Amino acid sequence: MRKDKGLSGDIDRIPILTWLMFLKFLDDVEVLREQEAVLAGSSYRQLFDPPYRWRDWAAKSPGMTGDELLAFVNNDEAVGPTGNRGAGLFAYLRALESSAPGDPRDVVATVFRGLTNRMTNGYLLKDVIDLINEIHFESSVEIHTLSHLYESLLKEMRDAAGDAGEFYTPRPLVRFVVAALNPQLGETVLDPACGTGGFLVEAFRHLERQASTVEDQETLQTRSVYGGEPKPLPYLLVQMNLLLHGLDSPNIDPGNSLRFPLRELGDDDRVDVIATNPPFGGEEEAGILANFPPDKQTAETALLFLQLIMRRLRRRPKPGRAGVVVPDGILAGDGVAARIKEELLEDYNLHTIVRLPEGVFSPYTTIPTNVLFFEYGRATTDIWYYEIQLPEGYKRYTKTKPLAFEEFGACLAWWDDRTESECAWRVSREDVATDSFNLDVRNPSRAVEDFSVSAFERRAALQGALHTLRGRSERLTKNDAWEIDPECIHWRQLVLRDVLTPNGQTEELDPERSYGLLGVGLEGRGPFLRETKLGQEIAATSLTRVSSGSFLYSRLFAWRGAFGLVPTELDGTYVSGEFPTYAVDEGQVLAEYLRLYFTRPAVWREVERKSQGTTKGSRNRFKEKFLREMVVSVPDLKTQKKVVSFARETSATARDADAYAGQVTEAPRHLMAALYRGEL
Repeated sequence: MRKDKGLSGDIDRIPILTWLMFLKFLDDVEVLREQEAVLAGSSYRQLFDPPYRWRDWAAKSPGMTGDELLAFVNNDEAVGPTGNRGAGLFAYLRALESSAPGDPRDVVATVFRGLTNRMTNGYLLKDVIDLINEIHFESSVEIHTLSHLYESLLKEMRDAAGDAGEFYTPRPLVRFVVAALNPQLGETVLDPACGTGGFLVEAFRHLERQASTVEDQETLQTRSVYGGEPKPLPYLLVQMNLLLHGLDSPNIDPGNSLRFPLRELGDDDRVDVIATNPPFGGEEEAGILANFPPDKQTAETALLFLQLIMRRLRRRPKPGRAGVVVPDGILAGDGVAARIKEELLEDYNLHTIVRLPEGVFSPYTTIPTNVLFFEYGRATTDIWYYEIQLPEGYKRYTKTKPLAFEEFGACLAWWDDRTESECAWRVSREDVATDSFNLDVRNPSRAVEDFSVSAFERRAALQGALHTLRGRSERLTKNDAWEIDPECIHWRQLVLRDVLTPNGQTEELDPERSYGLLGVGLEGRGPFLRETKLGQEIAATSLTRVSSGSFLYSRLFAWRGAFGLVPTELDGTYVSGEFPTYAVDEGQVLAEYLRLYFTRPAVWREVERKSQGTTKGSRNRFKEKFLREMVVSVPDLKTQKKVVSFARETSATARDADAYAGQVTEAPRHLMAALYRGEL
């Protein structure tokens, strides 16, 4: 699939693998059902008519290939494998109609209405089909192996594109939430914003371990796990994810879970357990907002989902319970957020807030997050807080140092036998009610540690921080880079092929060796260590070893400013062929100046014009020949050095500002503490 020119990366490849596996899976199940019907002496109606079954068009050898295969898959009307003309495959599947409620034809039609086939080479598509045809979905051993592979593919897809982060919640966090909620067989579990289905898969596994009889299996398969996902791609992915993990007929609503007025939700709409990471920071249309009480309408999607979750929890005979991932902003928010939290504390028992450490969702978002655990039925009296600690030596989680399930072990051990500690503390409902229902309560043990320094020492540290920032600011405003006389600049035009020389050492992969793989951040953020993998886990057969000071870019995301220089600390890491790398002739242009040149949005627009289709579906790459043909106007080396020096000074000042921001923000709180301790 990497050879196909229509596919830009895993974000394109995985959906194609999924719909192909989806059709093969359905056909294998159909064969088993037909055999069971014959043994039972009954009839069986197939999902698809010939020639649209997998066995008709994909399993035959040699079968269709090349342009003939592409036409059959893509076109509204095409010649089928038997030579007869009719609807193309996708057109047929999109037009399927159900014969009864719960008919899987509805699922198939919904899935394929949101899909297109991006592969442009019918011979490569045939090769992929032949490989998938070797998978035996009736084999439990193969299904078990494939389910683990599929989960890793979903993670790879998230890693391939940051904007796909909404599809994936870290599996250790998912496992923790489900373990804490502890759903029991016979209870119904819902994720109203299920994405690719991480919470539902984990809940299904949790319930599956409790199923020991035929009746238990029937309950597990038909009355246990429910989800909602309106976006076509994750809707397909969650279907496949659940099928691979053993759920025969996933019950996933393809509509927006927020589309129903809250006042119309009754007992039939309620469930026992809700586990979810709803989208936050989004915005819903006015028609959706009208489904919520006038005083609780908000543009913040997470607050809308929180209200929905509260309404959909079971009332009787046993109250429902929920575990919901929310950002810090929800805890501290006032206005509409405060009114929703007041209702939560009045009508529900918000018994636990688990505060997650920094970087759980890094690098896709740096927003601090928490998990709210609450149940219907009685008002909140006390709220327990538990702070998950970073492992020793970690400053934050990263893609190469991700969250591990074991880090929740202490919290799960504490769950049923709660005592206060450095990680756990308790706050009364009255305390948060008097503070406008602000649930953003800090760990008091950390606050005690913070106040161990005297007010005078704190003032001296703050004065020093502000003095340093003031000095840097003054130097920047007086820097002679601002004093450059335009008349004295000697400009020249360079063709980049004259100053860029391809470099980097190509190496064959050693299956047992670890390789640090680089990515390039958008909008001039430069190279970063994307992940570390064993050679046997990498699809390519070779990689390029890069050295510090090399100029490189991402072919796929050049139009969004994915250019940069390899820093010293990343010397000796590796890139794939998607990241061309060059040595810069610094006798003509400084490498750092060239990097700065490519941080300009005007340059990105020029790159975008030469990468037609980058933003619209086809995702053509910015080819090396386009880069090498670019003409760049540069000043003389003396001026370049002034600009580079200024840029370094501003970067250092920004780092200082970040380092001192905490001291400045916390200063009023420490002043109040010192005042009440009589230190002033």
